[in-house]
Amino acid sequence: MAKQRVLSGMQSSGKLHLGNLVGALQNWVHLQDRYDCYYFIADWHALTTGYTDPSALQESVRDLLVNFLAAGIDPDKSTIFIQSKMPEHAELHLLLSMVTPLGWLERVPSYKEKQQELKDRDLSTYGFLGYPLLQTADIIMYRAHYVPVGIDQVPHLEITREIVRRFNYLYKEIFPEPEALLTEFPKVPGVDGRKMSKSYDNAIYLSDTPKEVERKLKTMTTDPARVKRTDPGDPERSPVFQLHKIFSSKQEQGEVAEGCRTAGIGCIDCKKVLIKNIFIVMEPLWKKREELLRNPDQLQEIIRKGTDKAGKTAGETMGLVRDTMGLSAY
Repeated sequence: MAKQRVLSGMQSSGKLHLGNLVGALQNWVHLQDRYDCYYFIADWHALTTGYTDPSALQESVRDLLVNFLAAGIDPDKSTIFIQSKMPEHAELHLLLSMVTPLGWLERVPSYKEKQQELKDRDLSTYGFLGYPLLQTADIIMYRAHYVPVGIDQVPHLEITREIVRRFNYLYKEIFPEPEALLTEFPKVPGVDGRKMSKSYDNAIYLSDTPKEVERKLKTMTTDPARVKRTDPGDPERSPVFQLHKIFSSKQEQGEVAEGCRTAGIGCIDCKKVLIKNIFIVMEPLWKKREELLRNPDQLQEIIRKGTDKAGKTAGETMGLVRDTMGLSAY
């Protein structure tokens, strides 16, 4: 029996960090043994908000590709490709724009939210408004059955499902309605205690050196009640302990929590345990990154093979779409 298909992608809008690793990439690695996985780098999507300065786009694409592979995504198990290498996405995006009501796009939750969040950018463009259409084209091009998302992202997938229903109703049922493959994304705090994010400048990047990671973790915010070494604290108020929940064993979590509550250990001692455990996760990744960066020809070959495979699937899909919409008479 053929495996069901999963599709997911990441914008090439900057370096990946620990939150991306534990929130997405590690899950993608697990999925590739159970599903037919298509993973892509969304460089066109990056232009919807960063179109005025694309100078770092190519470097970001390379960094994403290296991190995909270093995290364990296997090009022999998964199809890895770059969005802009697939012109079929642009064609399907155009055709979907013919049938999608404008009001559907205007009511997408992130449309107004991002305009408020990114007030320094002019987002009054069709590219930004039409982002959900391009996203829909990305997903249904490969007739994906599932899209891995967190519970808060389910509403964003619903517009894709609505567009699929409309297309299938107007023409012919050629697209499955993609379902959310719900994933438990742990909340990964940044060094200042807020959610780890590039925009907050509080992230530990996968491309950081060991010294940079150690420095960032040593300066990380802890429970503000622990002003002195002898002051007891509440581990649940410490962002450092939230990282322990992700990277440390249950035994270590219990030990550092007890040490915090009783002032039996200091914050530096607590961080040393965390640094050790994060290094256990990151050291193989750093090693793989170095190997890949020394072999650009290998990266090109991986993308070539992924593009060829994705292109065959995309070609089949667009053949069906063109026939269905009356565009293949001659």
